[in-house]
Amino acid sequence: MVKSISVFSLGLLSVALFGQVKKQFSVEEKEKCDRVELCIKSKTGNCYIKSGQSQEILNVYSNQDLENYAHSLTNIVKNKICKINLALKQELSGMGEKISTQVMGNDVNDISDKFWKIYLTNDKPYSLDLNYGLGNANIDLSGLSVQRLKIRTGSADVNVTYNQGLENKVDMDTFQVKVDMGSLTVRHMNLSRSKTVLADVGFGNILLDFSDKPLRNYSVTGSVGAGNMTILMPDADVPVLVKISESWLCSIELCSGLKKIAPNTFANAAYKKNSKDPVTFDLDVSMGTILFKQ
Repeated sequence: MVKSISVFSLGLLSVALFGQVKKQFSVEEKEKCDRVELCIKSKTGNCYIKSGQSQEILNVYSNQDLENYAHSLTNIVKNKICKINLALKQELSGMGEKISTQVMGNDVNDISDKFWKIYLTNDKPYSLDLNYGLGNANIDLSGLSVQRLKIRTGSADVNVTYNQGLENKVDMDTFQVKVDMGSLTVRHMNLSRSKTVLADVGFGNILLDFSDKPLRNYSVTGSVGAGNMTILMPDADVPVLVKISESWLCSIELCSGLKKIAPNTFANAAYKKNSKDPVTFDLDVSMGTILFKQ
């Protein structure tokens, strides 16, 4: 049986926080749920996500008035899973501005000062599905319990990190990122405790930071079209095995710690000493660039 959970709070429940920043809506746990599946789509503007102090499953703040942006929020509980879909879109004032946004992308000045701040509780495990169009996104996963994470950016610039140095509270099954024409940077990937990392880039740029000592074994599978992928290598004492399927149109730059051990296969010195349970990279590149940095 599908049951609704809390109807979100709008307009009249707005609370001024820092000048023009107002609470727009929230989702409370009205029915018992074991985990949360949260899907967020942001068409324009700037979006911030981090853990909050509240036990509410979702809190959204903004510096915009309700009449200046379109949004939709649905939430149900099914089989003790809270399923929340949130879509945010800044309303542009005129046809000329809409055309400018489509042509100029992130250079539209009116978008740069509009933002949403989204707070999640650290009391519930989440599956996050985040989709960004234009603008910027900053995602701080410190101290949260994220079982699965999926991020897609069209032309937005996205930064994922663990600013407080707190690791994911649970082992993550899959950390999946996809970049079309924007950019995506993931820092302190080890704190995600992810078993599998999937990374795809079309024409944009992606940086994955594996430089810290891993908290568990993981594998990385990735593909590059005409864009760029930069990988910061784990510590030299961590066994690393890299397999790359490449074309004559691409560019591969390996750090000095990686040596060829077979066709299209490379490994570091730690792998040659102990090949048990290595960090593995299985990558495919067409016209773009893959860069490994120590």
